[in-house]
Amino acid sequence: MPTSPATTTTDLEARATTALRRLVGRDDVEFRDGQLDAVRELVEGRRRVLVVQRTGWGKSAVYFVSTALRRAEGAGPTVIVSPLLALMRDQIAAAERAGIRAVTLNSTNADEWGVVSAALAAGEVDVLLVSPERLNNPRFREQQLPTLAQTCGLLVVDEAHCISDWGHDFRPDYRRIRDLLTTLPERTPVLATTATANERVVTDVVEQLGAGGHDVLSLRGPLARASLRLGVLPLSAPEQRLAWLTAHLRELPGSGIVYALTVASAEDVAVALREAGYEVAAYTGRTEPGERIRLEEALRRNEVKALVATSALGMGFDKPDLGFVLHLGAPSSPVAYYQQVGRAGRATDRADVLLLPGPEDKDIWRYFASASMPRQEQADAVIRALTEAQRPLSTMALETLVDIRRTRLELLLKVLDVDGAVQRVQGGWAATGADWSYDAERYDRVVQARDREQQLMIDYERTDGCRMAFLQRCLDDDSAEPCGRCDRCAGAWFDTTIPDAAVNVARERLDRPGVVLEPRAQWPTGMERLGVPVKGRIGAGVAMGEGRAVARLSDLGWGQRLRELLRGEDAEVPDALLKAVVAVLAGWGWQQRPVAVVAVPSRRRPLLVGSLAEGISRLGRLPLLGTLDLVEGGPVGDAGGNSAFRLAGVWERLAVGPELAQRLAEVDGPVLLVDDVSDSRWTLTTAAGALRQAGADAVLPFVLALEA
Repeated sequence: MPTSPATTTTDLEARATTALRRLVGRDDVEFRDGQLDAVRELVEGRRRVLVVQRTGWGKSAVYFVSTALRRAEGAGPTVIVSPLLALMRDQIAAAERAGIRAVTLNSTNADEWGVVSAALAAGEVDVLLVSPERLNNPRFREQQLPTLAQTCGLLVVDEAHCISDWGHDFRPDYRRIRDLLTTLPERTPVLATTATANERVVTDVVEQLGAGGHDVLSLRGPLARASLRLGVLPLSAPEQRLAWLTAHLRELPGSGIVYALTVASAEDVAVALREAGYEVAAYTGRTEPGERIRLEEALRRNEVKALVATSALGMGFDKPDLGFVLHLGAPSSPVAYYQQVGRAGRATDRADVLLLPGPEDKDIWRYFASASMPRQEQADAVIRALTEAQRPLSTMALETLVDIRRTRLELLLKVLDVDGAVQRVQGGWAATGADWSYDAERYDRVVQARDREQQLMIDYERTDGCRMAFLQRCLDDDSAEPCGRCDRCAGAWFDTTIPDAAVNVARERLDRPGVVLEPRAQWPTGMERLGVPVKGRIGAGVAMGEGRAVARLSDLGWGQRLRELLRGEDAEVPDALLKAVVAVLAGWGWQQRPVAVVAVPSRRRPLLVGSLAEGISRLGRLPLLGTLDLVEGGPVGDAGGNSAFRLAGVWERLAVGPELAQRLAEVDGPVLLVDDVSDSRWTLTTAAGALRQAGADAVLPFVLALEA
């Protein structure tokens, strides 16, 4: 952009309005309340500003207009720290409409990094968008970040609630921003924005933005959304919820989002809706980046009625005319819920928001909450392993030294990195040698806060008062008052009837058991360190075949029933479940039918597993050859750890005894290997290997439930 004299107070509004109209593409648009104030504080005051405004208020307009004015003054590029690729794509498109040259450095465009770096060096970039993770990329951190920190004309922290431990979507990498702020030259303006922050989060974010002794101005507006019509429809049975959705989805305005709490639920609901004739698609953490872009565009163009999504489709997705947001299962806090429903009705007079909570919600909240909190013994083990190694270790190498599941280990490394105990370097991770202690008090406070937020979500479902006002109060918005539109203020605006035919179809769909159990193909890396002499691909002579399970524990139908069964006392397999087992076996479509049954020995549920194997044998008219032997007490270690330790814990702990070996020699064909639950699949893999080595032609695993 061309350089001009510094913007003055008298012409700032005119210049800002011109930039805004270029951004929006309309000559009659004016600033909303508070937007020009924020621009003025950034451009004239060079201040650090936190803006808390409802979704759709126009926070991006503040930083793009400020960018245009700062660049006109000759300032360097704006650096925007943005949490999601979807958000970056929308921001780049918006910038281009305003004539602002915006680029990004992220994990999906590594082939463009050289070109982007050259453009930055040449002063040809107005806006650089980076993820918080990029701030800790060794190459970026060492080669580009110092220069950017010294030359940027504006630093923007988008979705700033992610900075705070108390935020509903806390991300450890966001806490690196505090360190970045201390390296900025004096009077470099900083803007942080969010639509979902209560007073506790605001206080925390302001404290971090003020790093280096800076004053922070907080600009906060009312958070009520006049277009949203909120409602809750409590239906305890999953078939009722699915039936309501299939019967009434077409009545919801326009196109929208159906949120589910788990990947499995999102995929299952999408299949059910397609079978009911709806044009929908699943959008989850498993969706490939290219497919995500395609699906987002399909929703924007109203080519689908809905995307059935997990929280992977959240912050940053921009469709101003999104007609509805529906939840099958409640998020774990009113703040998180407000963030997701805020996607709807940004440029429409009305958008429908409906929550269909389920009794399984609490279990799902508990699982995700436990997965996100670091444990002291695990943190100590990671630091000790890196210290003793005296060289950088990759995450895969660490997995053979500490028994922590990959996703939890990656999160823990980020937390320890932010705390200064470890550092990401070329080649992996290294201990810094800095003193570090586990802040148990802080984590206890976070756990307690999340427990309170979960209770608030239940209170939201049950409240007799205005639902929008309830959400506003959860966000400490003093302007809360009855909205006059929600189901509490104006009565149920949605049809509560559920046709019997829809219930029957949904029940049949949810009662349809059977999911594929994929065999392990590769041994974990570095197993020699744990005394297990394997590496590379699992040999064809010991590998198990593709298997089946009745359901995933996260499934809406059988998953819920299996969770209840596995929580109870050990007992024989119920008749209804055995019928589902028979249905799965009948629909398997195997190349060669099993000729016999073998059971995995169970120490926790011997009655369940034993009766399951016996029932399959009896109903399938297959000989029950027996059970593998436990060696030295059998598998060791707790469930839920990483692959390397799970394999080490079961390695050579299951054996084919003499009687079983003799019976195996008398049959010719595949053996059905039966167990109750599979998590890592290493128990089944090593059991199948033992059977193959004892002479089994093939081993087909069958379990009641998959953990994931």
